[in-house]
Amino acid sequence: MARVARRPVALVAAIVLLAEALGVVVLNGVLATFVDRQNMSMAGLDPDAMATGTWIMGGVAGLFLLLCGAVLLRAGLRDRAPGRWARVLLIACAIVHGVLGAVTVALVGWTAFAFMMLVLGLLVFVLLAYGSEERRTRPPADRPAPAGPPPAGPATNGTAPA
Repeated sequence: MARVARRPVALVAAIVLLAEALGVVVLNGVLATFVDRQNMSMAGLDPDAMATGTWIMGGVAGLFLLLCGAVLLRAGLRDRAPGRWARVLLIACAIVHGVLGAVTVALVGWTAFAFMMLVLGLLVFVLLAYGSEERRTRPPADRPAPAGPPPAGPATNGTAPA
């Protein structure tokens, strides 16, 4: 089942992350505009610095999601497992979605939480579906040697071979 569904799920996850990247940048742009136009400081912070920081954070988060979406798009189009660093990037993205999902329940509501968990589920599915394939198809020379003593030969019961 996972082999059949992994390519479409990777492509759907890529589309969702690319749309989320756009949404994060737009949302941070709206927040930065409100902060700039209100011209109010919070705890003595400069409003221009807060607006600039919001734009920068939106850009960084958008680029991160865009990169994750590009990794998933490449994996889906080629139907090949992402490389080591791409997997690390996707694992970081999954962790971010899990943590933000927990925070979103209290701040935004259950709909946003459901969206974050949907993205988390897509990421985990892709990581697991492509991960098991990579382990099965890896050549034996690349596999680590088993730990412990070498397996014993056939039992001879103290008799010499003939």
